[in-house]
Amino acid sequence: MMATNTLSLSNVTKIYDDGRGILAVDDLSLTIEEGEFLVFVGPSGCGKSTTLRMIAGLETATDGEIRLAETDITDRRPNDRNIAMVFQNYALYPHMTVRENISFGLKMSTTLSNDEIDRQVTSTAELMGISDLLDKKPGELSGGQQQRVALGRAIVRKPAVFLMDEPLSNLDAKLRTEMRIELQNLQENLNVTTVYVTHDQTEAMTMGDRIAILNDGQLQQIGTPLECYHQPANQFVAGFIGSPSMNFFEVTHRDNELVHDGFRYTLPAAAASVVAGESATVLGIRPEDIKVVDAGNDNAISATVSVVEPTGDANHVYLDIGGQRVVASLPGDQVIHSGETLHVDFPGCKIHLFDRENGRALHTREAPTDEADLQV
Repeated sequence: MMATNTLSLSNVTKIYDDGRGILAVDDLSLTIEEGEFLVFVGPSGCGKSTTLRMIAGLETATDGEIRLAETDITDRRPNDRNIAMVFQNYALYPHMTVRENISFGLKMSTTLSNDEIDRQVTSTAELMGISDLLDKKPGELSGGQQQRVALGRAIVRKPAVFLMDEPLSNLDAKLRTEMRIELQNLQENLNVTTVYVTHDQTEAMTMGDRIAILNDGQLQQIGTPLECYHQPANQFVAGFIGSPSMNFFEVTHRDNELVHDGFRYTLPAAAASVVAGESATVLGIRPEDIKVVDAGNDNAISATVSVVEPTGDANHVYLDIGGQRVVASLPGDQVIHSGETLHVDFPGCKIHLFDRENGRALHTREAPTDEADLQV
């Protein structure tokens, strides 16, 4: 039997019929478990905010079904869905005090007494750390304070589902990090099913129990952050998740060897077996998995350093390999100079292989399962 606040989308499609018939969301199906924190992530225009708005009832699905537990809410009005949404721009009423903003939804959608509403508003304000702001108006608040008010307004309604549409994007980097941690703690304490939309990979990787990666309105992969990072379903996911992005090489497969203009790479047995019938593939390697080795090492690849970007803990080193620009993330204490020649290796246990025609993953590394695996 479906859990009380499980949210499910079945074959949901959205077409904007403005004469061009723009397909914004294409046959999307997924289930968000009760208490789960699911993050939608993808490039601009991929359909993530449109999906969120269909769940909220702010957009009408062209086809498909949205269910909250046993109830079909596809065509219900937004205020009949028991769902609360936090917007990117906070959407606070400027003429109302913080107290009035937080209480507004309760006054409009419940029959609670004024005393009970005031009690719940006070309790929520204490939870959000904004008790001293209740008599101020939004224009007197910082961005972080406004965000807390917007969250408080959603929380006080005790909804079945929280929807959050890039709620931290207007904050500076330091405050965004602080609010990210607060949101995770808050969601864990409240145990409310939450759907969160972002274009920020760091938010997706650090906040979500699972992440759903969209592109051109289609679901590319759904899984835990580490699953999507280490075992991408296709080349798009591999290139989108991770910063700097995964490096890709178009190669030819011959006799357990990959041939590129800048190198020849002998495949480990496990990888060779899955591409035995593939002549044209794509080799992928993440920047942090590239290792500097001695020239005589097996699979050593000659590379010329073009640019070094030090970040303190790491150096992002841009290399030329056979006329192709490649980025490697090397330790920050490793001294590298532009113009020098390095020899690098792509460890066999870290490589990815993709079908060159459709981008499907043919071989990925195993996702780490414990601390020891992280050192592989």
